[in-house]
This record gives sequence, C-alpha cells and structure tokens, in this order.
Amino acid sequence: MKGAATATNASRYSRSEVAPLLELSARIGRDPSLVQASTGNTSIKLNGVLWIKASGKWLADAERDEIFVPVNLADAGDCLRQNRDLPEADAGSAAGRMRPSIETFMHAALHHRVVIHVHSVNTIAWAVRRDAQAQLKERLSGLRWRWIPFIASGLPLAQEIRKVVSHCPDADVFVLGNHGLLVCGQACNAAEDLLWEVERRLAISPRVAPEPRRALLAQFGRVSRWRPVEEVALHALGTDPSARRILKGGILYACQAIFLGRTPPMMPCSVPFSEVTNGCGGRGGQPFLIVEGSGVMTSDRITRTEFATLAGLVEVVQRIGASVPIRYLTESEVAGVLSGDGYNHRESADNNAHVTSNSRTG
Repeated sequence: MKGAATATNASRYSRSEVAPLLELSARIGRDPSLVQASTGNTSIKLNGVLWIKASGKWLADAERDEIFVPVNLADAGDCLRQNRDLPEADAGSAAGRMRPSIETFMHAALHHRVVIHVHSVNTIAWAVRRDAQAQLKERLSGLRWRWIPFIASGLPLAQEIRKVVSHCPDADVFVLGNHGLLVCGQACNAAEDLLWEVERRLAISPRVAPEPRRALLAQFGRVSRWRPVEEVALHALGTDPSARRILKGGILYACQAIFLGRTPPMMPCSVPFSEVTNGCGGRGGQPFLIVEGSGVMTSDRITRTEFATLAGLVEVVQRIGASVPIRYLTESEVAGVLSGDGYNHRESADNNAHVTSNSRTG
C-alpha cells in the first residue's frame, strides 16, 4: 500500500523511541501561546516511517490518545517530487482511521529527524507585518533561519520549503508568513531547545486593554443567545480601539478565517436590545460577537476549537503595534484556505471538538 504505513509498520517502533515525541507534543500542546486547539503538528522519522500528528487531533492529547499516524517516508518523498497527493490509506489499517496532517509533506520535505510546527502568537505577530523579514533579521541573527512568504498549506507550502532547503540544507528555523513557526532538530530535546530560543527572541508584551463593561454585556446576555466571556483578556477585541482597527483591516492568518469566519462580527454598544434579540443574536452562526467599546460575547453553541482559536487571535492582535504595517491575506488567499484542505481541516477539527455551553472550555 502506498502513502500511509500499514498496521504492521505501527509495531516497528519501541515506546522508548517515540515517548520523547509524545511528551514534547503534549507539553507544547498545553501551551496556548504556541498551539491553539488542533493547530500545530509534530513528527519524528523512524526506520523509514514518518510519524505525524493526524489532522484535527490536539497535541495536548498526545500522551493519552492515539493522535499520530504513520506515513511511508519514501512514498511521501515520491509524491512530493511528483507534486501529487498521498493515496488514501487502506480503511482497515491503523492509518485509515485517521488522516495525516495537511502539513505532512512539509515535514517530509525536511531532512531533520524531529520537526515541530507551532502557531506561536509571538511569531504570528511578527509574521503578519509587511516588514517582517527586515524585523526578524536582527532578532534571529546567528540562527540558521529562513523566511517563507505566505503560501497555502499542503503541497504548495511543502514545495516552497523543499526549494529553500535545497539551497540552505542547514536551515532549521523557518518563519512562515501569516502562518507560524517551524523548527527542526535531530532529537526532541534539541528541537524544543531551539523552539524556546526563538520564542525568547521574538517575545512581545501584549498591549493592555481597558476593562470590559460587564453590566452592559450582562444585559445583552439576558435578551440574546450571546454570553459574556469570563476571561478578561478576551474582552480586548471589544474594549481596545487598536484591536478593533486591526481586525477590521482583514484576515491576519489562515486559521482565523477557517474557524472564526471572514468578517469579525462587531456591534455598536448603542444598538437597542430589540436588535440584539432579533438581529445580532442570530447572525449566521457566528461563534462570537464584539460589542464595540464594551467587550466580547460568545454564542451558546461555540465549540472548544472556536474558543481556543478566538483566544489565540486576541493574543496575536494585542501583540501587534497600533501603527505596524500589516500584510493581510488577500481575498484569493482567504478563498483558497477556506476550500479544499482548509475545509477538510475544519471538518477534522470539528470532529475532535465538542460544543460547550459557556466560554471556559478547558
């Protein structure tokens, strides 16, 4: 069988070999400044098999659930060179129960044994700037890093990584425009150490936002399906004028569009309660609502994935300076991430999330 390894392959590694990856994955998966919901992925190459996180799975679950899928590394390399997708795994195999991450080819394109891909809020805050490359040059000086302008996930991004690696084979840090961070190493501890070094260099203190108007939000909540979020930090999208201006400018990165929609829903705090009940309260299945000048409310149907994505968006936006030149995704780029692999990723994530009745999802 081409593409994914069979169940027989799954027994070819020892627990001691893969345990460091499981521990690393769970550790970074529990850190919302690095990973939000099912975003991010890790991998290790063992005996010709690429063990890669399955699409829609949460890294935080690595030590308690089966979240990794085996992919035949030689076959993945052939597909990458021929610019074609992996064949579907045999439905009866261990791999057939889960789809490999949409970033599988990106991991296969790198010769390093261990690869970590995260949606670091610090990195994204730099990676959405029009002057990102110049800003990163000083901060990442001395590291073997490369800048990759935004390109759709899957084969297109992997092909670009492959091209860069062919010219810079020693590169082990990649900043992905409007996307995130990729670090590599020959062992889990080396890759993780490099990750934290990059995080240290790119750290940004978030902007402090005004306090939410909780009494007003509570009144809105009593006449609609919207509920005020408990976490004070999330209200920044409503209370911070700079945050609202940044959001109104467009989509910053792919997961924002995939999980939270093209346009952030905003409502002036002066809207009559009747409009909240009859209009804004049922607007197109949106998972959240920004009440301008007051705070943020979430739908009573928001999923765990949507909430985690929203929390990550807040952390990114609050790290972007008010006068920073921003490179938003174009309309065609947004359309691209919302179709094909982007749609499949949303579907996989939804299948691995649950609906919650309040803002705190854990």
